[in-house]
Amino acid sequence: MSGLVDRLWYGRGRPLGFLAPLAWLYRAVSERRRRAAWRARNEPLPLPVVVVGNLTAGGTGKSPLTARLVKAMADRGWQPVILSRGYGGKAGHYPLLVTADTPATDAGDEPVMLARETGVPVVVDPKRRRAAEWVVARQLGDVLICDDGLQHYPLPRDIELAVFDGARGVGNGALIPVGPLREPISRLSGVDFVVVNGAAAAQPLGEGGRLTGFGDIEHPDMYPMTLTPSALIHVRSGQRRPLSDLDGQSVHAIAGIGNPARFFATLDALGANVRATPFADHHAFRASELTTEPEEWLVMTAKDAVKCRDIAPDNAWYLAVEAQLPAAALNAFLDRLAHCRSSVY
Repeated sequence: MSGLVDRLWYGRGRPLGFLAPLAWLYRAVSERRRRAAWRARNEPLPLPVVVVGNLTAGGTGKSPLTARLVKAMADRGWQPVILSRGYGGKAGHYPLLVTADTPATDAGDEPVMLARETGVPVVVDPKRRRAAEWVVARQLGDVLICDDGLQHYPLPRDIELAVFDGARGVGNGALIPVGPLREPISRLSGVDFVVVNGAAAAQPLGEGGRLTGFGDIEHPDMYPMTLTPSALIHVRSGQRRPLSDLDGQSVHAIAGIGNPARFFATLDALGANVRATPFADHHAFRASELTTEPEEWLVMTAKDAVKCRDIAPDNAWYLAVEAQLPAAALNAFLDRLAHCRSSVY
């Protein structure tokens, strides 16, 4: 499926151009919903709200960026709380406070992963305004960060970050279903920061490590981000082993994420002999899919590991990654956050 999407949306042409009337309809409906949501907004929340999202369908690295910003905020003395829709989960009630032991079937894979990686409260609710008010009432923290909420307009926000995949960019620049865009590129004029995950090393950088340009995207506060592997972790026990152990090792790599090719390329760069099996984003794995050949290891993403912990074989590992940003990007974000607190709250 990923290869088909790459050909239809991320190639040079627009093979689905005959669906342009549907793209126009999609835009009209989206803009109408956006205007209605803004008009129906309640009073602002009594604490800053940060929204991390993207303009394109599919994975761009939002959750690792969210985890990195959480760490930066905590290091500066903030008490962040993560909000999430909880895609792929179905809880018996909402809002749902997620812990490291919450089943992914209840909360969704990304919220459980973020709870494990950050140690901060994670609250899931399809209605994120309701989740935010629940957090405020219980005084769980002093700043909210919403993972994947750029188009969720009922939630007020003070800072917006839009994330792009550095290899895919905006694709063919068309709206769904002709292309991958959820909103026109002009939407970036309203976001505070643009982050490009995996921007080419040769990409020109300006003052403070900013990207001076990226494809058709221009923004005064645009920064590169890289996802750096940090460890290989046993899915069931949590045992860690060095990344160097992957060099020359045969692995069956599985990935149910938005862009599996990026994960497979990372393993290949670490020296592994990769047999790759991509799955759809948020795929619900079965034990029969977690197979290996003799001498192979099963290697997956951290996001997939939260769903496979109870069914994974003993040779299953996941690759932990950390988002790396220029220091200037983190400082600019934290300064903007401090301004929100001092000027509004």
